[in-house]
Amino acid sequence: MSSQAISGGTGSRRPLIIGLAVVGVVFLVLAVLFFAGIGLGPLDTIGHSGKANHGSHDIRGAISAVIAIVGLGGAWFMNRKSAG
Repeated sequence: MSSQAISGGTGSRRPLIIGLAVVGVVFLVLAVLFFAGIGLGPLDTIGHSGKANHGSHDIRGAISAVIAIVGLGGAWFMNRKSAG
């Protein structure tokens, strides 16, 4: 028997799982920072038309939380799928 990774096995999915987990963690941190109301420099200007400079932290925090859940859920699902 060879110890090489089988095509389509766990070894080929590992970078995807790690990438999804990293994206999930990064967006989870961003969601916490947005909900806490901490100024994030350039990220604070995303979605502003120039007339209003505040008030959308909750929206950006919610979107970041959704992306985090999708990323972490996808990583968990892919890891579970490849283990079984």
